[in-house]
Amino acid sequence: MELDVDGRAVRLSNPDKVYFPGSGITKRELAEYYLAVAPGVLRGLRERPTTLQRFPDGIEGEWFYQKRAPKSLPDWLPTARIAFPSGRTADEICPTEPAAVLWAVNLGCLTFHPWPVRRQDTEHPDELRIDLDPQPGTDFHDAVRAAHELRALLEEYGLRGWPKTSGGRGLHVYVPVEPRWTFTDCRHAVIALGRELTARLPGKVTTAWWKEERGETIFVDYNQMARDRTIASPYSVRARPEATVSAPLRWEELDEVTPTDFDVRTMPARFAELGDLHADLGEHAFSLEPVLELYRRQTEEEGVGDLPYPPDHPKMPGEPARVQPSRAKKA
Repeated sequence: MELDVDGRAVRLSNPDKVYFPGSGITKRELAEYYLAVAPGVLRGLRERPTTLQRFPDGIEGEWFYQKRAPKSLPDWLPTARIAFPSGRTADEICPTEPAAVLWAVNLGCLTFHPWPVRRQDTEHPDELRIDLDPQPGTDFHDAVRAAHELRALLEEYGLRGWPKTSGGRGLHVYVPVEPRWTFTDCRHAVIALGRELTARLPGKVTTAWWKEERGETIFVDYNQMARDRTIASPYSVRARPEATVSAPLRWEELDEVTPTDFDVRTMPARFAELGDLHADLGEHAFSLEPVLELYRRQTEEEGVGDLPYPPDHPKMPGEPARVQPSRAKKA
């Protein structure tokens, strides 16, 4: 079938293919969902290098991340060259219109993973993305408690956050920032906020990279701000049996909702009623100086510095040893 997306014709092959066997959601229904929330999903992707998480045979089939733009890329869909930690580069798609979203859906893309940069400047993030990740023994409501404390903390440092569900058990909080700082700076800012949050909620929040040290806490995954690390965009569909989506929220409703409230079949009505709850995010850009000063104070006064990077990153200056604590102790 062919879709008319704002005057752009987009082909949808095999529209009746079932992507979610439990609920019977088809490729056609997935496309209809993305059309219904197109302004919201495009706002989160616009001009951003975007990795596609593709499930050509549905959520029970094989899947993969597509970082490089395919050879069949339409001439109307722009790209940007991004650099990986290894030094290699790739040209990734940068959606600028709703048709790009539906073009990706036709390839079996369920989840969009945009970089926190724009294609005009791929070295300086314009968003902090703070990932509150529940560890075993904790749940979404524990993440909500941490998010409320994070909101107050951000305000103390002149920042404002926009929350959303991850589509799983966790919460993401976005902070728009001036694109003046590097990935390293932005990662340090999240580390500083995570450490301060841990001090305010001892035993409830952690920045410990090694799972054996986290316990039953909410992990502030600071490495989601490392280069080439991304999270699901607002309104992205997740590969879960419930077909949940990453849902933008109002702070006032955090205590009343659960992640399964928002899925492919319920979000269109919510979007039609409320619109994009993150629509004004792009109207703001905050300074990171106060939080980077906090990081400097933590380093100098508390004797704490950088934290481990993901294993695919080269060794970074000031980074501690990437050795699991229990193994280091045995050695």
